Amino acid sequence: MKDVTQFTDGWCLRHGEEVLEAGVPGCVHTDLLAAQVIPDPYLGRNETDVAWVGRRAWTYVRHLDHDSAHERTDLVFEGLDTAAYLTLAGRPLGTTRNMHRTYRFDVTGRTGELEVRFASAYDEAAAVRAVTGERPNVYPEPSQYIRKMACNFGWDWGPTLVTAGIWRPVRLEHWSTARLAEVRPLVTVAGGTGRVEVRLRVERTVQGSGRVLRARAEVAGVHAEAELGGDEAVLRLDVPDPRLWWPRGYGDQPLYDLDITLDDDTGPLDTWRRRIGFRTIEVDRSADEHGTAFTLVVNGVRIFARGVNWIPDDAFPSRVTPQRYRTRLTQAAEANVDLVRVWGGGIYEDDAFYDACDELGLMVWQDFLFACSAYPEEQPLRGEVEAEARDNVVRLMPHPSLVLWNGNNENLWGFRDWDWEAPLAGDSWGEGYYLGLLPRIVAELDPTRPYTAGSPWSGSWDHHPNDPAHGTHHSWEVWNRQDYAEYRASVPRFVAEFGWQAPPALATLRRALPGEDLAPDSPGMLHHQKAEDGNGKLYRGVARHLPLPEDDFDRWHYLTQLVQARAVAEGIEHWRSHWPVCAGTIVWQLNDCWPVTSWSAIDGDGRPKPLHHELRRVYADRLLTLRPDAGGLVLAVINQAATPWRTSVTLRRMEADGTTVGETVVEVAAEPRSVARIAVPAALTPDERSAKEFLVADAWEAPRSPDGESGGDLRALYFPVPDKEFAHPRPAYDVTVEPVPGQGDRVDVVVSARTLVRDLLLQPDRLDPAAVCDSGRQTLLPGERTRIRVSGCGSVTADAARAALFCVDVV
Repeated sequence: MKDVTQFTDGWCLRHGEEVLEAGVPGCVHTDLLAAQVIPDPYLGRNETDVAWVGRRAWTYVRHLDHDSAHERTDLVFEGLDTAAYLTLAGRPLGTTRNMHRTYRFDVTGRTGELEVRFASAYDEAAAVRAVTGERPNVYPEPSQYIRKMACNFGWDWGPTLVTAGIWRPVRLEHWSTARLAEVRPLVTVAGGTGRVEVRLRVERTVQGSGRVLRARAEVAGVHAEAELGGDEAVLRLDVPDPRLWWPRGYGDQPLYDLDITLDDDTGPLDTWRRRIGFRTIEVDRSADEHGTAFTLVVNGVRIFARGVNWIPDDAFPSRVTPQRYRTRLTQAAEANVDLVRVWGGGIYEDDAFYDACDELGLMVWQDFLFACSAYPEEQPLRGEVEAEARDNVVRLMPHPSLVLWNGNNENLWGFRDWDWEAPLAGDSWGEGYYLGLLPRIVAELDPTRPYTAGSPWSGSWDHHPNDPAHGTHHSWEVWNRQDYAEYRASVPRFVAEFGWQAPPALATLRRALPGEDLAPDSPGMLHHQKAEDGNGKLYRGVARHLPLPEDDFDRWHYLTQLVQARAVAEGIEHWRSHWPVCAGTIVWQLNDCWPVTSWSAIDGDGRPKPLHHELRRVYADRLLTLRPDAGGLVLAVINQAATPWRTSVTLRRMEADGTTVGETVVEVAAEPRSVARIAVPAALTPDERSAKEFLVADAWEAPRSPDGESGGDLRALYFPVPDKEFAHPRPAYDVTVEPVPGQGDRVDVVVSARTLVRDLLLQPDRLDPAAVCDSGRQTLLPGERTRIRVSGCGSVTADAARAALFCVDVV
């Protein structure tokens, strides 16, 4: 039976004349940090002080000594970052030039000092560029010439920290006769029967050549067996009436253990186990009167995807533990997210990421790793791209959460719109990967899943790559140049990226910028703002609606976080109200890799921004929204639940002082997975120029569970003019704090409104850096009260709670 020994201890890093202890998995930066050679690059402006690290060569060393009765010993690296030359006892062992592959070296009978010498990624990229010629890139860094995490070279939300090292585990595998070299389970469902077609390939030793082997498979009590005279076999298992895996909100996520055993007459030689799920997945890309659809269909059910984009959760990915994955993805699920797009400038994440998605019901849209650049298709890159794609398709395909392979991020769009065509002058730029190589690999290895050539992509060159009427669309004009109200201007078929920036939580800023007198343009704040004209766009986004504060950082911080939440909500509410024409939104972005002003809903220290709470509201199964339309104001009642929604919606036309000047009750019936659109009566529609009137729509979400638990109040608001033009009264409210019985670290902050209080927001980290609260922004009418539960803060005074509360105040 194969014997596996972890090989992660005992490594050292050579740093000049010194030899430092090395952590494996890890990287040069984490080792230098542990040895206190460099400062934390996440703090202040230290990032620039450690730039030298990425421009040097580095060597990892360890003694290799093993004793095994097996015929063969392999040294297996799950990840080497990136261009490495390996020697054992001074003799060559191999070379690598791809961070995203697994490497296996035969070290049978060999011992001695093992050296892994990493070249500078800049030097490797320069050598490749000398062979392939120049290719355009959105950023002035050479990420397109090396198969490495592109955002290591910096992004408009990320630091430039160019890593090197043994970033994933290392092991020794001792084996005899044969081993399982590749196992590909193709899982399908038809006619109530689940089929698992296991395609496997074995590798044999010299002594195992020609020996008859047996492969056995078992899942859900069903068994299959095959003899191997050669190196490949196919086993088919039919499982009657399997429980189906569903995205969260649509059903349960049952998972089944699939066990594979390879043996011969002497007994077991190797085993393989993964969890699988039974479900069908397709993408409806049919043409219709609106253009070309892009709708996910799971188990025959058409889905409006409620998505977020995922970037590496740390600039040093080896620091992301399985528990950290679980925490971050649970935060996504708590925001009613059902799809996570793994963006193409990062990495193929660890299996722990996909395991958590399997269990949480989070669909995974997986990009191949190409982003915002023209990529040469010549050697040495082409062979690396193919090997990388094959490695990762095979590794990830058992996961039922994986629903889509995507060829690239924005490169097809970039070729057409970013002045690439002329400089390329006929050179290769990646199209052959996205429209040729990658779809062929997916069709060969994983034909159970759909593939799309890029994001955005209209489906063919017959349409502009980012045409909102065809396929997937990235909506960035609004953030870059317009007011967020302009999201209403179109109804794309599927919005795969859009977003709005905001700074991280105050506690995160204080930790990351110690001792700095915080201001929007203070040195550390500017360093941790990587977007082009990022602060200018933040200022303009606020100024279109609200007065910009002068010399009041706390107020600026609140307003920018508020506008982020409002902007994203504006887009999602509009596009959800147009289901099924629009079939999904994927917010840029869920997470951050360090403390930074960015588009994230969860900041670099893991603290939720107000946007996170807003996503929970606008991604809920049931949602009310008031939408200005060509024919007048429309109430959209959105029901993504599996059951009908019968509700009464109270519409109130109100004045700024709280006086109701018109009211009616509308009975609404929204069928499952549908949107009911009702015209608001003219008598209740505020004049579009009114500075004193607004409209309120309230409903109570009816109980949906046997125990009578309900979703609670749903509210939509419509103000016809920007806040700064509206006759807001000076907000007045009372604050009390009530301990939660039996829970010493929890309190309820109770706010009672005496006037209209718009967009009340509690920033819990102002009470304690560890504190969190259960709600985001909310608007109170005069006489209304809200209860905000805060955890992790201990005792809190009413004065402290008031200091952590903010609301719109334009008087």
